[in-house]
Amino acid sequence: MFNFGFKKKTTIETAIEVPKHIAIIMDGNGRWAKKRMQPRVMGHKAGMDALQKVTKAASDLGVKVLTVYAFSTENWSRPEKEVSFIMNLPVEFYDKYVPELHANNVKIQMIGDHSRLPQATLDALYKAEETTKRNTGLILNFALNYGGRAELTDAVKAISQDVLDAKLNPGDIDENLISDYLYTHFLNPNLRDPDLVIRTSGEIRLSNFLPWQTAYSELYFTDVAWPDFDQEALTEAIKEYNRRHRRFGGV
Repeated sequence: MFNFGFKKKTTIETAIEVPKHIAIIMDGNGRWAKKRMQPRVMGHKAGMDALQKVTKAASDLGVKVLTVYAFSTENWSRPEKEVSFIMNLPVEFYDKYVPELHANNVKIQMIGDHSRLPQATLDALYKAEETTKRNTGLILNFALNYGGRAELTDAVKAISQDVLDAKLNPGDIDENLISDYLYTHFLNPNLRDPDLVIRTSGEIRLSNFLPWQTAYSELYFTDVAWPDFDQEALTEAIKEYNRRHRRFGGV
């Protein structure tokens, strides 16, 4: 087990608070590989190794949900060979890492539009969900073929249909109901919104990632490329999170 000296917060002065939900934009795999004169796909392979390590570290720290941006709706524009390699990663992930994560009580789930995903990719993810569905520890939530605007569009369509079908009245629509129609609806309402969003590799934007859920998240940007992001880097992000004062629009 990793030990960073964290504990559940008893007082602000004596303990560091661990975010309940951390979301990560895993950026920089291609640039990491290019710096090493390697094909971009080797960066994605190294990124998968980093995900396994960070998931274990987050679990040991007591994080409840770890949502990772694995593939966006815009990533289909990348070279076909690179996309094919990425689509095969869940198959490799299941064979190589799921047994260990399962032994660590990690529960795997996924969000996004899965209609375009290859069947082998879906089968590996469904197997991971099935294998870990009874686990009660950290939820590792893959955002795969995910786009925030697409998520909101799907929610609007579903709500509109339910109004047309007289399952809802327009007056029923509020923020809580909208949250119930988002891809993250399966999470406990207290865990749906990330406390902390981390983006690696120096870019300073959210890139269509969880726009509704991150309205009041703390944002942390680091120059560390995702394959080099490790337990120590996660610790630094959480320490920075603890230096913030979350007001949620108040004073």
